[in-house]
Amino acid sequence: MILLRSLLFTMGQVLATLVFAVLALLVAPFPFRIRYAVISRWARFNLWWLKWSCGLDYRVSGTEHIPPRNGIIFCKHQSAWETLALQCIFPPQVWVLKRELLWIPFFGWGLALLEPIAIDRSSPRRALRQLLEQGRQRLESGRWVVIFPEGTRVPPGEHAPFQSGGAVLAARTGYPVVPVAHNAGKYWPRRSFLKYPGTIEVVIGPPVETQGRTPQEINHEAEAWIRAQMERIG
Repeated sequence: MILLRSLLFTMGQVLATLVFAVLALLVAPFPFRIRYAVISRWARFNLWWLKWSCGLDYRVSGTEHIPPRNGIIFCKHQSAWETLALQCIFPPQVWVLKRELLWIPFFGWGLALLEPIAIDRSSPRRALRQLLEQGRQRLESGRWVVIFPEGTRVPPGEHAPFQSGGAVLAARTGYPVVPVAHNAGKYWPRRSFLKYPGTIEVVIGPPVETQGRTPQEINHEAEAWIRAQMERIG
């Protein structure tokens, strides 16, 4: 039954991707806020469809910690699920991602129109420069910047050390870091076709102040909070 429901979800997701790719091209000439409002509906549809087809829902706590000013989101990375959910939880945002994602037909078209920070991971020095330059531009334009500081999806119960790029951006710009923990990997494992029913727990932490602090201090505080929450929610 889980296999059949997962297949049903995937069929709906593929169809929605084709439809929204066309919509993305139609709104391409419009300002970012309009493009984002239209294209991000793809994520909202997928979360609704995931609940209907697979019985997988989510619950968010800590929304009172989201500051009125935009900032940098440090999110635990376990699954593809959080790339959808963050668009429904936080205000308009851009993501730090590998540029190869923009080359995917249909999906990449819409993604490119959301102006992500698409880095060249083959050159760490160039990637850091892109992150700092484009990250500052996106923040100063009022957008949130989403970073997965572990750099890759990590299975439940495991941790990877936080990379320094996001913390360097935070230290140099002074924008707050908002840590986010969740246990989506229990229900939508990485590299897995199957989606299991249940309720994903998402926890948003108090902002980490960054002005006058080193990247190491910022990473340490954010990582410690996220690890503590992961121990609690599993």
